[in-house]
Amino acid sequence: MERQLVIFELANESYGIEISHVESIIKIQEITRVPKCPDFVEGITNLRGTVLPVIDLAKRFGIAEQKRNNDTRIIVVSLDNTKVGMIVTAVSEVLTIDDSVIEPAPAIVTTINSSFIAGIARIESKLIILLNLDQILSKEEKVQTAKLAG
Repeated sequence: MERQLVIFELANESYGIEISHVESIIKIQEITRVPKCPDFVEGITNLRGTVLPVIDLAKRFGIAEQKRNNDTRIIVVSLDNTKVGMIVTAVSEVLTIDDSVIEPAPAIVTTINSSFIAGIARIESKLIILLNLDQILSKEEKVQTAKLAG
């Protein structure tokens, strides 16, 4: 079976999410900080008249924060019927891959904190970490994010 992925960069690593979860990809825009949110929640932004909660994926994954530049993007996804923006270093391509190139994540990286890794795709000499979007936020974090969205 084939799947289409949006490939993006975070700290020089490639990640992929299924295109069916992606609503849009936008340039970084002004984000309003919200008090008492987890540190990886950057705040909220106005997306075509809708309040959009925005999370920094690098912070969420415990990766050193990246400098934002012209390549920085917000990937708008739907998590449990709540639209959420995810800040990434850059979006590189949309790729169609066959399930046969996907391997399970090695046991060493499948700790509680990395339950959001769905697998690793090996494409030529490149490894792409496939994300399970349903696991990126805990139930409590999803509730908090939904409240931010109003």
